[in-house]
Amino acid sequence: MGTSLKIRPYARLLTMLGEQLIRDEQIALAELIKNGYDADADWVKVSFIGFVPNKKTGDFELTKNSKIIIEDNGLGMGRDVIEKSWMNPATPNKKLQENSSIITKKGRTIQGEKGIGRFAVLKLGRNIVITTRPIGENNEYTLTYDFSKYDDDFLKENGKEKELYLDQLSFDLQENAPIHFIERNVIVNHKEFTDNAHGTIIEISDLKGTWDKDKIDKVNKESQKLESVFDKIFKRTIKYPFSIGFNMNGEDMPYIDPKVDKLATLLKEYSVLRITKGKYNHNRLQFEYVLNGNPYVLSLKDPLLTALTPFKERFMANKDIFENPMLREPECGSFSFNFFVFDFAADKESVYYLDKADKDIVKEHRIYLYRDKIRVSPYGDADNDWLETDKKRGTGKAGGYLSNDQVVGFVDITKKGNPKLKDKTNREGLIEEGRATRDFIMLIHSFLLYIRQHPYEQYKQRIKLIKEQKDAELHITENKFRRLYDVVKDNNEAIELYKDLHSAYIKEKEIYNNRINVTEELAAVGLSVETASHDLMMMLSQGINHLVDLSDAVKRGILEKSVISEELTEIKSILLFVQDEMRNIQLLFKSSKQRKRTIRIIPILDKVAQIYKNTLIRAKIDLVIEERGAPLAIKCTDAVILQLLINLFDNAIYWLSSISRMDKKIHIILDGDKKELVFSDNGPGVADEDKPYIFEAFYSGKDEGRGLGLYIARQLLYRMGFSIVLMNEPLVLPGANFKVDFNNVNEEE
Repeated sequence: MGTSLKIRPYARLLTMLGEQLIRDEQIALAELIKNGYDADADWVKVSFIGFVPNKKTGDFELTKNSKIIIEDNGLGMGRDVIEKSWMNPATPNKKLQENSSIITKKGRTIQGEKGIGRFAVLKLGRNIVITTRPIGENNEYTLTYDFSKYDDDFLKENGKEKELYLDQLSFDLQENAPIHFIERNVIVNHKEFTDNAHGTIIEISDLKGTWDKDKIDKVNKESQKLESVFDKIFKRTIKYPFSIGFNMNGEDMPYIDPKVDKLATLLKEYSVLRITKGKYNHNRLQFEYVLNGNPYVLSLKDPLLTALTPFKERFMANKDIFENPMLREPECGSFSFNFFVFDFAADKESVYYLDKADKDIVKEHRIYLYRDKIRVSPYGDADNDWLETDKKRGTGKAGGYLSNDQVVGFVDITKKGNPKLKDKTNREGLIEEGRATRDFIMLIHSFLLYIRQHPYEQYKQRIKLIKEQKDAELHITENKFRRLYDVVKDNNEAIELYKDLHSAYIKEKEIYNNRINVTEELAAVGLSVETASHDLMMMLSQGINHLVDLSDAVKRGILEKSVISEELTEIKSILLFVQDEMRNIQLLFKSSKQRKRTIRIIPILDKVAQIYKNTLIRAKIDLVIEERGAPLAIKCTDAVILQLLINLFDNAIYWLSSISRMDKKIHIILDGDKKELVFSDNGPGVADEDKPYIFEAFYSGKDEGRGLGLYIARQLLYRMGFSIVLMNEPLVLPGANFKVDFNNVNEEE
């Protein structure tokens, strides 16, 4: 015969819900302050009473008379609310309001939803007295929790062990004529409030933990961040402001951040990229934002986004019936954002230069998260990496990501618009259940990665070009010296000064050129190694793919000798290429060390096409090679053509794999009469804003790319007197089209 059992929790559950679940006093006070916000209070005042200052250290010491008092002028609580809501944790009242989208009269969306926050008082002390008067009632109510006779785990009462259950705890509720809540004026942060005949006072004594000046200042500072610091910076109008004041032994402690104005200046004038009015539009599946004053739209289907590894892994894992990647719609809902990106490496001549003090201010802030205008902690703290930027920089290509401390901003969500994004019970971030929270984080992560790979990299390339132009101005200086000589050559005294000046300039220039030469030589050595490693990684990947195909075929028992021979021949070709490249690393500047000879392009192209054969099949890409006119033959080295074609194939396959279409194509035209090669695909093409930079070193649209492929191709061709350009019109295929001109500009007619 079965027995019906009921849950009967021990009293120590209070400790688990309060003291252990809530990390520290700052979060505990934040929860109690949020109660005032939910109650439509105009203000909350936190007072530290009976704290004795230590004259030697400047800190405070606790005594038996020390108290913390949290007071507000909110709606207050009547007997019915106290008995049915306050005394019953996890009350459904707020949850029902949330589901029906009910907000307060002042337009605030209620923050608390589990009712657990009320136990934050247990993190602060053992004796709690709550006095409250609701609007419209003539009496006030006093509820007393006296836990001083119990130990912290509620396992002992007055020093004696006792098996104590939660339902055995009793609390005293008194109803009296108003004493505390009467018509009175209250000053909070130098502002006077008059409507104060209602609200709640929580008095906590028999305090736990320790308090010092630094800790109180920190709690004060962090409490001011409950509402968005950006509302203050951008002076946004708040219809019903919420003031939070701190008081120590009767003396107000108004928190005035002297750095807010400076931060405002830095955000508005010294950030390299200012991304404002940002919104992820869930209905349209796109990001909409204004970048440095110009509006942009970035679709979730844009190849510049879908090709990024974090986005691809999170949202493009599904396949359609043709095995093309399909976009899975994120489940987090729409949200808004503003981001400000700084360049910590900007030199003193740059308008974006930051000194150490400026950098320190920026580093104090990260990307904050606000729900219905109230902060979700600890997102935004200097040591919090909720968007996993530092994690990715530590495990992947660091330079491919914006660092956590160079971006300041905020993301706004709402309960109504983002119902699946829920706070953890301990108030430390969002619950990661289902897909919504991870979708939300990875959307922002991917967007910032796109910003780093494109707008920010374009800015860096512009800076580099400006520097190169300044270097070229040395020739202008020499011309001015010649003109100056012509002017003063008949003046003996002036010509002597000119000679001294010119001699000093020549010495300075020589020192400068020596430094440039050393730097360029070191860069060339590094780039040569980087170049070889780039090609080796690609070729080794191809070799691994061939081995995987061979292994799978062996397991299925479907191989014939001819197939085995073909696969082994390709693996041998790859290993020979790797062997050649390893030899070239020893020589450095490999292409310039090899002897030129007249070679035909088609055999090398066929070799590369064979290397990529299985990759093209897996990616369902059709390859067309068209020969026009006479066979294309040029005086060059095999290595130059091999690296050129490998890089072009690698780029085309990468970008074609980022899009969903049935007819993926690569079309190569060899024109021996014109001495030209055209390499085209019908992928996403090159974005207009990327076109000026695609041949620059280390510029890449791939999050894991080195940004060397096209740069290497151009440099190698240039050394041979050839050139490569991105074609505009006419296009062979509606994607990326490159034309290689093999007419040697260095050859004599």
